[in-house]
Amino acid sequence: MAKMYYNKDADLKVLKGKQVAVIGYGIQGRAQSLNLRDSGVKVVLGLNLKDETWKRAKADRMKIMPIPEAVKSSDIVMMLIPDEVQKKVYDADVAPYLREGMVLDFAHGFNIHFKRIVPPNTVDVIMVAPKGPGALVRETYLAGIGVPALIAVHQDHSGKAKKYALAIAKGLKATTRGVIETTFKEETETDLFGEQVDLCGGASQLVKASFDVLVDEGYQPEIAYFEVLHELKLIIDLVQKGGIEGMWDGVSNTAEYGGRTRGPVIIDSGVKAAMVRTLRDIQSGKFAKEWVDEYEAGMPTLTKLRKDAEKSNIEVVGKKIRKMFD
Repeated sequence: MAKMYYNKDADLKVLKGKQVAVIGYGIQGRAQSLNLRDSGVKVVLGLNLKDETWKRAKADRMKIMPIPEAVKSSDIVMMLIPDEVQKKVYDADVAPYLREGMVLDFAHGFNIHFKRIVPPNTVDVIMVAPKGPGALVRETYLAGIGVPALIAVHQDHSGKAKKYALAIAKGLKATTRGVIETTFKEETETDLFGEQVDLCGGASQLVKASFDVLVDEGYQPEIAYFEVLHELKLIIDLVQKGGIEGMWDGVSNTAEYGGRTRGPVIIDSGVKAAMVRTLRDIQSGKFAKEWVDEYEAGMPTLTKLRKDAEKSNIEVVGKKIRKMFD
């Protein structure tokens, strides 16, 4: 069973007298910065460009420095920029200014696990990963409840790495809900797997395929959209609230019988075998290399996929349907 931590297990005093440099002010960077600041932690932002992100940080009355200066003046560095740009920023603006005894924190294990970033053995390397998008991390903090989080220790030079991770989690109010201990390997591989096979890749492809089947069979696209996409949120809300069995309790007997008997026909052993192959690509580092190569080439494949998807029938129909709910 997973090890769980709560407020009583974490001490914010561990961060007393220490400055935290948050690198990036995007979705997670903004939420975590504001939460830590409002919890009494000394926070500075590391930003190199005076862009819209910088303007938003100024409007939020955050202290801002160029990344090298933020790192040099801080004790803890939180890398909250996208996976694909972390290595470049780390190599140029973070690594040269790390001192013995500092703490390097990540919200996702990608770059550490796949060894794109290899910190010196004189620093602590930890992960605090809230299990929710940045807007929710901030919203729930303001409501006094937070979101659950994962923590992990990759390198414990000081002997206090876990205490630092728990303190940051408490500053985010994650320990109010509960924090689960994991490893960089487990978090990275399961996170990528979930995104590709279920949450983003698998779910979207299942919806698009079922939409296409209905339209190809002569059903109205608008009706197909309602049945296979729009109502999906209703089902996911039931699953999130009560688990899969709770979802079955919330639908009709007809839906339950049809779903229980036909679901395994759609998601069969062939699909599970494809899932295993996808997991192997993640575990071996094949996907990580492919994604890094894609990014360094200017993201030609991703750009084409985005443009093609914008023209698809389900997106055209969806824009019209969603206006009905404005």
